[in-house]
Amino acid sequence: MTVRDVERNAMRRALALAVNGPAGFNPQVGAVILAPDGRILAEGWHRGAGTAHAEVDALSRLSPGEAEGATAVVTLEPCNHTGRTGPCSRALLSAGISRVLYAVDDPGVVSAGGADTLRAAGVEVEAGVLGDEGRELLSSWLTVQRLGRPHVTVKWAQSLDGRAAASDGTSRWITGAAARQDVHRRRAMADAIVVGTGTVLSDDPSLTARDADGALLADQPRPVVIGERQTPPEAAVRRHPREPLFFSSHDLSRVLDDLRRQGVQRVFVEGGPTLASAFVRAGLVDEVLAYVAPTLLGGPRLALDDIGVETIGAAVRLTLSSVERLGDDILLVARCAPTPSPANVKDS
Repeated sequence: MTVRDVERNAMRRALALAVNGPAGFNPQVGAVILAPDGRILAEGWHRGAGTAHAEVDALSRLSPGEAEGATAVVTLEPCNHTGRTGPCSRALLSAGISRVLYAVDDPGVVSAGGADTLRAAGVEVEAGVLGDEGRELLSSWLTVQRLGRPHVTVKWAQSLDGRAAASDGTSRWITGAAARQDVHRRRAMADAIVVGTGTVLSDDPSLTARDADGALLADQPRPVVIGERQTPPEAAVRRHPREPLFFSSHDLSRVLDDLRRQGVQRVFVEGGPTLASAFVRAGLVDEVLAYVAPTLLGGPRLALDDIGVETIGAAVRLTLSSVERLGDDILLVARCAPTPSPANVKDS
């Protein structure tokens, strides 16, 4: 099937429309309805759980029969199940759509299959139109669907000999300004920043994302504190621009499940050796950011403590994905082996 330039342009428009919707538990999806001559008849996007999906939102702007013989251009495969709303595949068929183009396959166990339903009814379907751009738009959401939980990045700063602090506990600053600014940039890309109560009590971090001059960045991760000890009323984290979440549970899987239900897709763990080691030990780490300074500290305060490895054969093997020079420091980015967990997707 030949994809026309006007259809590719419509997909670019659909991708732009998609970002109007909220990022979270549900995917951001955009849709454009094209007349046979290439004119745009209607546009739509998904506005959140319980609202019309993008295809239905666009169709709702047309008069009965106006979509007959038209083409639907959608960023995600039309869903094939009934949740809070009905299946988009059936809505497109009922409207008389004769051709459907979409960018990304729906990975859901229940919601997928819309393309097959449409083809079986005689509709022309083309998958993967601007697929790379579509996957980039939905990258965090797709990762959550694969894992069945938020994507977890664990970050630490260490000396060349693997220490996260000097023997007296002081750790500001192991790395230089360029490395610290890179951390703030990455914080702003996350949905939640997670620390333990030990870090809160010892360092009193604000857990904000700031620019080089100390001003708050536009995007702020939601602060999350894990641990049984109480966070003091005057703690800096309580003055964060977003309301912090507190978990007394040590069950990290349950914490991640709770965060996912609240729309968190990207978790940035900055909680010190105890919490970082707990995430590694539980097999819940997808990416490691290790900022290494050309400094020697010695002593007992390692960047990680016990992660359950008793012999070299049980070592946690990572894949080094990038090495970056940041001033005098080095950033090592490594990824863990994927641990897929089947999960349904659209809440509808």
